[in-house]
Amino acid sequence: MHLITVFGNLLIILAVSSDSHLHTPMYFFLANLSFVDICFISTTVPKMLWNIQVQSKVITYSGCITQMYFFVLFTGLDVLLLTVMAYDRFVAICHPLHYAVIMKPWLCGLLVLLSWILIVSLFSCTSLGVYLSSAATQSSHASAVASVMYTVVTPMLNPFIYSLRNKDIKRALMRFPGMAALKGSIVLD
Repeated sequence: MHLITVFGNLLIILAVSSDSHLHTPMYFFLANLSFVDICFISTTVPKMLWNIQVQSKVITYSGCITQMYFFVLFTGLDVLLLTVMAYDRFVAICHPLHYAVIMKPWLCGLLVLLSWILIVSLFSCTSLGVYLSSAATQSSHASAVASVMYTVVTPMLNPFIYSLRNKDIKRALMRFPGMAALKGSIVLD
């Protein structure tokens, strides 16, 4: 699941960055969301896989705090980018004639920058406290299942939900060598 998530999100980033037809605000935000999803899943899954391999659940205090910081950072950034993407779609649907005027490249960059600044400041302190205080009251099995769902499954599904069903992304991916072999399975979808 980790490899599917990383590979799928890297394909989106590669397609958006290499195809000039995809240099629009929607795909700019989508590429940023893909990057954040790669970072998000890479904060916990490698340690989880290591723990499974060595049959140990030990983590140092500094390792735990570092992991929690980046987990909360990328979780908050994910939520803020989804909010920015919703605003982008709102402007595109409700104000289509003014879309190019409203969603200028500098505004898109500013919205992404604000998203980054608001994880660090807003989410890191409050979410860390809530997460650490509520962890002791839940059963370990239910907590583990819930953790896997939002740390592994959701980032894995984002490439499929937001872009791999998109004709523009499919077209951009088909331009890459070796991707033609996948054409049959993607077209069938």
